[in-house]
Amino acid sequence: MPGRVIAVIRAYPKDVVEDFTPIIQKINERLSNTPYTLMRWEATDIAFGYKALDLYFLMPEDIEGGTEQLEELIKGVEEIDNAEAIYITRIGA
Repeated sequence: MPGRVIAVIRAYPKDVVEDFTPIIQKINERLSNTPYTLMRWEATDIAFGYKALDLYFLMPEDIEGGTEQLEELIKGVEEIDNAEAIYITRIGA
């Protein structure tokens, strides 16, 4: 049985964002019918009031291309400029 991984994706908004809730809702909508589950999220200070969004996903480890499809899915949200994997760890057996 394939293992699972936790992937932390940092999403960079196009503008300064005070309330990330609408962006999180859009990301969750895009996740329907995918193997990805958003477990938690947190805003991370970058500089001068600009915050990025750290998104913690549970996903199967055997997905071809690793986190590439997930990053593209997140970049598809209008308010997001870029997304990149910053941490990945395997959990379970």
